[in-house]
Amino acid sequence: MVKIRLKRMGTTKRPVYRLVVADSRSPRDGRFIEAIGFYDPLPDPAVVRVDEEKVRVWMRRGARPSDSARQLLVRQGILEPSARARQGSPVASGNGQGDATQLPDTPGSVPEEAVEANPATLIDEASADEGEARGAEKTPAERAADERSAGDAGDGEADGGGEEGA
Repeated sequence: MVKIRLKRMGTTKRPVYRLVVADSRSPRDGRFIEAIGFYDPLPDPAVVRVDEEKVRVWMRRGARPSDSARQLLVRQGILEPSARARQGSPVASGNGQGDATQLPDTPGSVPEEAVEANPATLIDEASADEGEARGAEKTPAERAADERSAGDAGDGEADGGGEEGA
């Protein structure tokens, strides 16, 4: 998964950050795909420079901001606080200011109201291929055990397959 996050730079007790797009498996201060902004928290007011167009491009491609990057982007007016954060749900921070956000033109985003309006459709879609989904979740050893127990179908004995190659 691709994340938008802060990469710490600077010296001891004098941090500056780059806003970067990076693979979530990369270390915090390690390899990144593209630098899209800069944040210096020490001056008052803090210095923030963000390429808004690059943020929007990466968000459309599926990049998700970290919590701290999300707060920074909301303060800059690039992202909007989500409806859930404005309503004060558990996702929102305890200080009354929401930290969950959404990009209004992100494809594939489902409004919370739509989910609450008709949850039955989600249940139907999730359970449509329930049998196939369960088979896909099992390990090969579990599937082999199921096949053996289906072959024994009623004698209730799990002998480990001693009769298969006779």
